[in-house]
Parts: sequence; C-alpha cells; structure tokens
Amino acid sequence: MSKILKKTISSNWFQGFVFRFIRLYASTFRLTVENEEEWMNYLKNGGKVLLCVWHQQFFPAIRYFKNYQQFAPGLMISRSADGDLIAGVASRTGWRPARGSSSKGGKSAMMEVISHLKETGLAAHILDGPRGPIGKVKAGAISIALAAEAVIVPFYISADRAWYFNSWDKFFIPKPFARVTLRYDKMIKLQTPNSESEFEAQRQNIESIMIKELKNAAV
Repeated sequence: MSKILKKTISSNWFQGFVFRFIRLYASTFRLTVENEEEWMNYLKNGGKVLLCVWHQQFFPAIRYFKNYQQFAPGLMISRSADGDLIAGVASRTGWRPARGSSSKGGKSAMMEVISHLKETGLAAHILDGPRGPIGKVKAGAISIALAAEAVIVPFYISADRAWYFNSWDKFFIPKPFARVTLRYDKMIKLQTPNSESEFEAQRQNIESIMIKELKNAAV
C-alpha cells in the first residue's frame, strides 16, 4: 500500500466520509433485530456482555450499533491501515477502539478491552479477525470474557440479497434494500478453567455454536 493511500485512509476527512456513506447505505436495509432484550436487560442490571461475531458479518451491524454508544463499548482493532479506517468509523459510532491484533500489539489491546469492559459493561470482539482462518474462534474472546467476568453473546447477520467478496472470510455486504436480520444468540456464561484442556473445551464450544452461521463458506 502506497504512503499516499495510507495517509488518505488515516485522514479525518476520509474516515468521516466513509462513516457517513456507511450510515446512508445501511439506511436502505430493511432491518429486523431479534433476541436483543435478554442480554440488554442483563447489561442494564449490572452484568457484563461481550458481543461476538465472525469477521465475515460485521459490516451490516455498523449503523445499528450506534444505538449502543451510551455504553461507550470497547472493540479490538488491528494496527493496520485498514484498521485505521475501521477504528475511525468505530469512534464516530461511539465505540472505543483498542488498537492491536494477534500479530502486533495484541496483549496490550486485550488488556485495554478487558479494563474497558469491566468499567462500562459492554464490548465486542471479532472472533476470527483480522486474517482468519475463517470459522476459527481464537483464544482472545475467551480470555477477555473470563478476565472481565462477562457473558458471551454471539450474534449473526443474514441478508436475502448480498455481494460476497473473494476474500479469506467470504466477507459480505447486503445489497441496497435487502432484508437484513441481526439475530442475537443466548448468553453463554463461561466457567473458570482449571486447565488448558478446560479452556480449550470452552473455546471449541463457542466455535461449534457459531460455525453453522457462516454464510456461503466452506469451513
């Protein structure tokens, strides 16, 4: 990526433009939200919630997730140039980016999200991001939820019409005026593991619950 392109992506004006474009584009979706009440009531009554999604599906949720800005939720985002853009959009949505990933700055970013989650009660995590492999729940989500004593709430996005990219995750964007469903799964309470095998069993359980919701992707 050229220096000029990196500078453009990191600029306030470009990030502001992308944010406004996403909000305008997503306003055409005929959105249905399912099963939000249970975890929202838990959060409002002092519980801590970590929302989890596949990298493939996060785009359609961006506009709706501005509704959670009152909680100032935390979110890990990579330090890449693409991450600069995503962080800029997330900040304008009322979220608090913690910059880092498994390849760079991951430990400090994870600790920042844990601290933020303990304070505000809400954070989100992209399970297989930023580079996959697709359908693989990485250990970070389990570590964050355990450290913050938070429940994990998986969520899924589906659309009746969408474009699928030729990317590692088969990333998709609903077409204009598509019927889009944002569905939350049941809250998952983790148990403090006594061994690595118990930790791994909980990671595999989350993966098995969520894997069937990947769209048009062989995993």
